[in-house]
Amino acid sequence: MRERPCVFVRLTGCNLRCSYCDTQYAYSEGSAYDISTIIDKVRSYGCRLVEITGGEPLIQAETPDLIHALIAKGFQVLMETNGSLDIDKIDSACARIVDVKCPSSGEHEKNDLENLNRLTENDELKFVIGNQTDYEFARNILKTYKLVCPKNSKIHFSPVYGKIRPDLLAQWILADRLNVRLQLQLHKFIWDPNKRGV
Repeated sequence: MRERPCVFVRLTGCNLRCSYCDTQYAYSEGSAYDISTIIDKVRSYGCRLVEITGGEPLIQAETPDLIHALIAKGFQVLMETNGSLDIDKIDSACARIVDVKCPSSGEHEKNDLENLNRLTENDELKFVIGNQTDYEFARNILKTYKLVCPKNSKIHFSPVYGKIRPDLLAQWILADRLNVRLQLQLHKFIWDPNKRGV
């Protein structure tokens, strides 16, 4: 669970254009840093939990090296990917969070569903839900891939902020008795939803 302080390393570039994307600045904004500089910056926060995100981190050639270096320095590392690219290039000691795109994203045809067979107990699965069609799509993926009750239970259903009420999504999850976690974007409830990190 990530309901504790976490340093985000947001990488530039994404191969998808989801309809609800809230980080469009990550398509092209950013600065180039070498891995040692990134590690020094991460270390300066005094936090051992680090998440590599984007954009899409798997389009950056050095992402596997960055993750390996962070793990070697004793950090607990997570990587969130949009689910369109093979996750196996990333060290399995890293918790790989695969975001399976639902229809309202406009990108669900680009899912690499083989990633579901690449998941380990250390990994997580995420579905961003914008409407009932998305919910039913996600529920069917879980049934098809027999992921309703995995050993690790690290499956997240996250409502698109401002598009669907969290209590409605919770109602559907409870009615279907799905073994998933309702994940809210806590930073949008704690701070201004448009606030960006440093």
